[in-house]
Amino acid sequence: MKNNTSPRRRGLRVSAATAALLLAGLVTSGCELVRGDSPSGPSAVGPPAPASALHYTAIGASDANGAGSSVPCPPFAACEDGRGYVPVLVRQLRATREVTVMNLGMPAAVLGPATEALARQLGREVSGNFVDRQMPFVPRDSTLVTVFAGVNDVNIIAESIEQGLAGADVQGYIDSHARTFGADYSRVINGIRARAPATFIIVMNVPNVAAMPFASRYPAEHRRIMQTISVAFSREANRQERSGVVILDTMCSPASYDPALFSRDGLHPNDAGHAELARRLKAIVDGERSSAAASCATMTAVS
Repeated sequence: MKNNTSPRRRGLRVSAATAALLLAGLVTSGCELVRGDSPSGPSAVGPPAPASALHYTAIGASDANGAGSSVPCPPFAACEDGRGYVPVLVRQLRATREVTVMNLGMPAAVLGPATEALARQLGREVSGNFVDRQMPFVPRDSTLVTVFAGVNDVNIIAESIEQGLAGADVQGYIDSHARTFGADYSRVINGIRARAPATFIIVMNVPNVAAMPFASRYPAEHRRIMQTISVAFSREANRQERSGVVILDTMCSPASYDPALFSRDGLHPNDAGHAELARRLKAIVDGERSSAAASCATMTAVS
């Protein structure tokens, strides 16, 4: 994840009534999945067998590179001594099995090309998108893939609303971007499976960005917009469960908001935060059941 939006003294160009409508729609709003398979269909792959060799590929933004940790890693490096969740997970898995790793994480990356184009329109630094710059390079022998997307995307959409690009229909604008986010997620998951059909896929959904420590610097109106986008995007990530991926729920996990697990920027995990992500991922690889909660208090943390 990477945040390039400086705190602004003015609030979003939305009325109090619009903000209230957005908040009221958090629990009931959502968009239909563009494409997905049944979890019991041929695309579903279960956890790897105990002690079996793993070919692990990580797709993500700067968190996948260990941003915020004491030993971050450059993109595409194995980084054996890294303290981010990817190398920590690899070391944990190597206690009982052989593991090779390809870390495709790119700082400031977003999920899809439309969001990348919007970021560039806003003048934000962006390194690319998962659809074009990461998914096509998943090794064909991958047997484990983790995907963590959405925080950069939320910040970009929220900034575009602040800049007036949503016009008068803020909720319609968010819904449209949520549909695009869902379609791009399906493209990533389907693309991974086309390249590596034997891959077990874990998707980390989107936390409520408005409830993360760094967001406290923003006006309430901006945080409510961030929250609405976060919930909509997280639900689109959750819909990938229909195609047989396993969801690691960051939206409803208290650890996603615990200041003790964040680095000084309040955005990226610190060593303890990365270790917690690695612990939860390893539990899923080892066969622990995991799914996203339908609702939770953090979906409406900003009132």
